[in-house]
Amino acid sequence: MRIVLITPYGREHRNGNWHTAARWTRFLREAGHTVRVQVEWDGRPADLMLALHARRSFASIRAFAEHFPSRPLLLTLTGTDLYRDIHEDADAQQALELAHRIIVLQERGPDELAAHLVAKTRVIYQSAPDIARRPSLPDAFEVLVIGHLRTEKDPFRAALATAYLPEHSHIQVTHLGNALSEDMVETAELAQSKLPRWHWAGDVPHATVLKRLARARLMVISSVMEGGANVICEALAAGTPVLASHMPGNIGMLGEDYPGYFPVGDEQELARLMEMAESDPVFYANLQRHACARRGLMRPEQEASRLRQAVAEFEQSTV
Repeated sequence: MRIVLITPYGREHRNGNWHTAARWTRFLREAGHTVRVQVEWDGRPADLMLALHARRSFASIRAFAEHFPSRPLLLTLTGTDLYRDIHEDADAQQALELAHRIIVLQERGPDELAAHLVAKTRVIYQSAPDIARRPSLPDAFEVLVIGHLRTEKDPFRAALATAYLPEHSHIQVTHLGNALSEDMVETAELAQSKLPRWHWAGDVPHATVLKRLARARLMVISSVMEGGANVICEALAAGTPVLASHMPGNIGMLGEDYPGYFPVGDEQELARLMEMAESDPVFYANLQRHACARRGLMRPEQEASRLRQAVAEFEQSTV
């Protein structure tokens, strides 16, 4: 099939949407499909459109539906559209109705949809290949936070948590990710000057992120809104347990009974869990055990199979 994949962010942004688009392009091409990746549809014919993000890709979704109303249109809901836009934005709501298939990235995603939409929804967990462990730092308990500094990520929660760690703790927290505004730059620089256990490394290559994950003892994801974070897949692929804010996107990735949740915005509870992970081997082993169990859902062969199945449902219906 000729597939046009619409992603609201191009390669230069190097964010979650782009990484998803790149992986899915590879999976579909390996299955024999022709895939064209665009930020906005150029009007050239395709047998199927696969669009990421309901609101940001709406112009392409509407145009494709108008030009080829009987051709399959698959819509993938990411974080801000699943947990915000589809509830308040008319374009995002119309995109849901135009789509022949809706894809969500974790098992709690369908909870946000009306019953008639759930019937055409599929869950496809994102994935990462295995990442070989590297020796941990001998003189520090290294904790990573990964992602661009933006409001939805609550990026300074781990920084604030370091102020509540006991004096004897060897925890050092590093944030890997670019600041998307001057206000974020100023806040990061101020936090770094006031909180000696927290360091902002800024934007680093993805390969470096994976190397750091492979030696880290923990990763923290403190988001207030998340559709299905790819960094969770990468942390589990590296054998690095996660401490996560207790919100639907993270629960859908890590499971209801995961022991590493803290309330959204609660840096004191996050500090308590970080200190437990450092000092309590039983708690840390429990995190590892649960993370390993969820890892099985997020392997590349699983993601590729689910994606190809979603496309294959329409292979005989294209006109």
